[in-house]
Amino acid sequence: MKDYHVNIFYSEEDEGYIADIPDLKHCSAFGTTPEEALREVLKAKEAWIETARANRKPIPEPRFRPLIYQAV
Repeated sequence: MKDYHVNIFYSEEDEGYIADIPDLKHCSAFGTTPEEALREVLKAKEAWIETARANRKPIPEPRFRPLIYQAV
C-alpha cells in the first residue's frame, strides 16, 4: 500500500522538529525529537482524514515524491 510521504526537519525558530505531509494541506506537527514529531504527525494525519470524511471533502491520493526519488 502506498502511503503519504512525511518530511521531518529541525526548526531553529521553534527549537524542535517539525513533521509535515505535503499531500495533506496544513497537516503538520511538532516534537522535541524526530520520533516524537513523526508520532504526532501520524496522529494529525488520522484526524485530517477523519475530518475530511466527516465533511465530505476530497482526500488526495499520496503523490508527493521528493526529487531525489524522481531521478531516472
